[in-house]
Amino acid sequence: MQIKQTKHGYIAWCIDQAKALESVDFSVEPWQAKHAVTGQSCGRYTTWFVQPQTTSQQWVLRHYWRGGLAAKLSKDGYLYTSLNNTRAVAELALLETLYQQGFAVPKPIAAQVQRFGIWYRADIIIERIAGAKDLVAYLTQHTMTNEQWQSLGQTIAKFHQHGVYHADLNAKNILISADTFYLIDFDRGVIKTPAKSWQQANLARLLRSFNKEQTKAPVLQFTQDNWQALLTGYQQFIR
Repeated sequence: MQIKQTKHGYIAWCIDQAKALESVDFSVEPWQAKHAVTGQSCGRYTTWFVQPQTTSQQWVLRHYWRGGLAAKLSKDGYLYTSLNNTRAVAELALLETLYQQGFAVPKPIAAQVQRFGIWYRADIIIERIAGAKDLVAYLTQHTMTNEQWQSLGQTIAKFHQHGVYHADLNAKNILISADTFYLIDFDRGVIKTPAKSWQQANLARLLRSFNKEQTKAPVLQFTQDNWQALLTGYQQFIR
């Protein structure tokens, strides 16, 4: 990862095609002006899919928004302590480590931090995984086989076995593409000592997510047998 200073902060990048990025490139408007926006994902906030001219791969542009009570004070302002501690640079660095080690994560592209006083705002760009759908979207249209559920469990176990903690492991942060599962959105993720306490809490969070999404969309194809298949795959891999 390389870093350059800008007028109001910093830009970090992981690939050569991103070293020419400027602050304006982390906003959607310039991409819209070039007719380079290829889609969007609407959750609590919008994530944009864009097509850069320097590569055939699409990118995902995401702004960091606050949640919970903190959002009432500032929708997107965070206290600045150091560049490495900013949400965007920390996530970019973690993704770079995981991607280089062969984990199923999106390829990291770049991140921006803009300072204002003791606060900062941030954005991140990652590579879009071709043909991928999040599990909520996928399971409302398809069922997964026991082998696929076990494969998902093995994927999660690989992260856990190497101490990779995902702070928001839920069905929308798992993508499936050609029978390969990917974890996305590593905001506040860290690598720490493997321990059953946080690993089991992580799995419990994922189970609550499946149940919650099924309550909102009863057509979502998820059963307790599916969950047991996931756990079987997980236990086969974890040590």
